[in-house]
Amino acid sequence: MSQPLEQTQLLNSAALRLAVRDTYSAVAATPNAQHPFPVGRRFAESVGYFPDLLDSLPASPVDAFAGVSNVSVFAAIPEGATVLDLGCGAGLDSLIASRRVGPRGAVIGVDFSESMIARARCGAADCQATNVEFRIADAERLPLADASVDVAIINGIFNLNPDRTSLFAQLARVLRAGGSAFVAELILIERLPREQRACQTNWFK
Repeated sequence: MSQPLEQTQLLNSAALRLAVRDTYSAVAATPNAQHPFPVGRRFAESVGYFPDLLDSLPASPVDAFAGVSNVSVFAAIPEGATVLDLGCGAGLDSLIASRRVGPRGAVIGVDFSESMIARARCGAADCQATNVEFRIADAERLPLADASVDVAIINGIFNLNPDRTSLFAQLARVLRAGGSAFVAELILIERLPREQRACQTNWFK
């Protein structure tokens, strides 16, 4: 007797997590290679990052940019705030946010790809950003204290994480009362057929 399609395909959350991590780690290692989604400066400009802003940042985070919008530009980030960049990738949004919060503020970038975090740390060192730090962690288990964040920015990770209930619960836990979350995300305009929902490659399109 055959197993249900959901069990035979890769909608197993553990396997999907590994596939997502490996795919984004490959972007960090070789951003100029072919990837299942747009990457880099030209793409960053296409979603609203200003060329002069990108010029002012190290090439390392710009070259490996793989978000879906310019969330760190449009988010309301007050000076002196503590900002969480969840799914920070190569650190482009973290570095932009670090300038916006100023020396009295702080930015914490979190990602589960060691390769992305390494690239983000190099970018921070290159521009001597002392108010930003990067941590390797899962979005469902954030290494932050309760009510410790004023603003969270999230640039395209909800569509890559099947455990969204835990992700939202963690955001609610770490945000202070009255805090804000600014999210950029890809959405479907209609529900995919079941066989496409069970296909790993569709998580990257």
